[in-house]
Amino acid sequence: QVQLVESGGDLVQPGGSLTLSCAASGFTLGYYSIGWFRKAPGKEHEGVSCISNGGTITANADFVQGRFTISRDNAKNTLYLQLNSLKPEDTAVYYCAVLDYCSARGLELSKTYRFWGQGTQVTVSS
Repeated sequence: QVQLVESGGDLVQPGGSLTLSCAASGFTLGYYSIGWFRKAPGKEHEGVSCISNGGTITANADFVQGRFTISRDNAKNTLYLQLNSLKPEDTAVYYCAVLDYCSARGLELSKTYRFWGQGTQVTVSS
């Protein structure tokens, strides 16, 4: 069964950090570009960050502004997202997803996303 399972979401204070993980099963994650998108209440889905299958290409949404770092461990079939300097507006459910390709434009297009997990909640609040 093809599956993506996110973890690591939590309640954190503004300025804090979190590391999100996404474990893949039922397929070889290393064959694909993968990334993260998020969904906040009352807002549209937003692409956050992506990384190519070999890890040589990454792309981030403008709002990331150097605060988030995406990485992957193909040997562990796992994707990560390091979130630093978190702001209240980063509050959302974060989903990992397999993408057709990784680019800044691709992050913005819903058709780029093949499938995704159930998400993990990140809440930034004092």
